[in-house]
Amino acid sequence: MTKIYVLHENDEWTDHLTGRLKELGLPFELWHLDQGTVDLTEEPPEGIFYNRMSASSHTRDHRFAPEFTEAVLAWLERHGRTVVNGSRALRLELSKVNQYMALNQEGITTPKTITAVRKDQIIEAAKKLDLAPFITKHNRAGKGQGVQLFHSIKALEEYVYGDSFEEPVDGITLVQQYIEAPKPYIVRHEFIGGKFLYAVKVDTSEGFELCPADACTIEDLHCPTGTEETGGAKFEILEGYSDPLIESYEAFLASNNIKVAGIEAIQDHNGHVYTYDVNTNTNYNSDAEAVSGVYGMLQLATYLGERLKEQYPSAISTP
Repeated sequence: MTKIYVLHENDEWTDHLTGRLKELGLPFELWHLDQGTVDLTEEPPEGIFYNRMSASSHTRDHRFAPEFTEAVLAWLERHGRTVVNGSRALRLELSKVNQYMALNQEGITTPKTITAVRKDQIIEAAKKLDLAPFITKHNRAGKGQGVQLFHSIKALEEYVYGDSFEEPVDGITLVQQYIEAPKPYIVRHEFIGGKFLYAVKVDTSEGFELCPADACTIEDLHCPTGTEETGGAKFEILEGYSDPLIESYEAFLASNNIKVAGIEAIQDHNGHVYTYDVNTNTNYNSDAEAVSGVYGMLQLATYLGERLKEQYPSAISTP
């Protein structure tokens, strides 16, 4: 039976999608890729394959899930299967360096960034950046991993050579220009099928962990949903949002064969906009969506169903 296959490693981030797939009566199967085997001499099953592998999988003790997913995707693509967010999307999900280079290729501005491997080189990178304040972050991250704000080289040295230093899972630390916004928020642009769906305003007053998933209320104390002490919702979908960047983002997604993504941007005091993150394992906040009446996972399930019906017309039974 042909169906939709969802490749992932986090059940909490997949429940909302499977709920919508069931609601639409679409056949599907979950492939949890924290472990498993692939017989490269066999052909994959027929169907549509949607990759939801996350860069933060190692924080859930799924250290090698991305590498295994890359092997599975190579197998699927070798046999010509339709993969939504395939190998190229995974490559960008796992590396902010790759993200920035691909964004720059489309003329999209990213913060000034210097990469470093080893602690001494992180200090040298900060000196070369020659900006204060500045931040560090992990190249393969997710959930704001490794994001630290520094106002001096001395403060960076105390962190890097201290007990609280977070070693990046791939060994690469980014030393980056800090973009200070006039007001504490960023805008996350959501895309499905490579087309703009909506923009959500995300309150950053409590820190850098900006994951919108409802599961974050369970796992991440610094990634809350709902109403904050600031008096507003942490996640607010912007009605009637329009920005020239949307066209550039869609071109970027098309160039990199990415169909589903959330792209985050921030504006500085001078009105300059910097794009700093591409999340190909994007999630949606149910509270914000209930207020606006638009539902990302429903749109995503609908899109996957359309792709399945387009390629396998008999896969979906009609009343």
